[in-house]
Amino acid sequence: MGRSLRHERQVLNTDEISLVEASHHPGLAALSDKDLAELRKLVRDRRDRARDIAARQRREIRGKADPRGARAVTQDAGSRAKRDVLAGAMQRINKEAARRESRAARDAMKDSVARALELRRKREARAARPAAGRTPNEGMQAKDSARTKQRDRAKLGAVSQHTRNMQAKRDNQ
Repeated sequence: MGRSLRHERQVLNTDEISLVEASHHPGLAALSDKDLAELRKLVRDRRDRARDIAARQRREIRGKADPRGARAVTQDAGSRAKRDVLAGAMQRINKEAARRESRAARDAMKDSVARALELRRKREARAARPAAGRTPNEGMQAKDSARTKQRDRAKLGAVSQHTRNMQAKRDNQ
């Protein structure tokens, strides 16, 4: 269950409040990648500290550890609540970072596919119409390659496979 902003303000100190408020929706989307990474580091440090304090207090309550303060701890509800609020902020930040990474990967994939399509179309255009040869222009011109044009390996394989399939069909009749 989500916690209210009022509950977060009651549990956290002023520095932590500003960090957690930055992890909420409108502010989180407006952060740059660099600021998001910095916020992630700060919130993780605060969360880890709150987690360690809550664990130490639980051990003190159970009697497994010596008290660190002037008085022994009687309850750890505040430390656990702070840990939970900071953990929720960390989850929101991680989800936003993952969303940005997946969007960047998707954009990179789109660019890669568009480039591959462009290269394929250029290759097919060269294969369909041979070059006109050297034409009178000013300056140096690249010589045509003496090597054979590269064939589309996928189409060659498809033709071979079709031949195999047809032969197998005739053999089975």
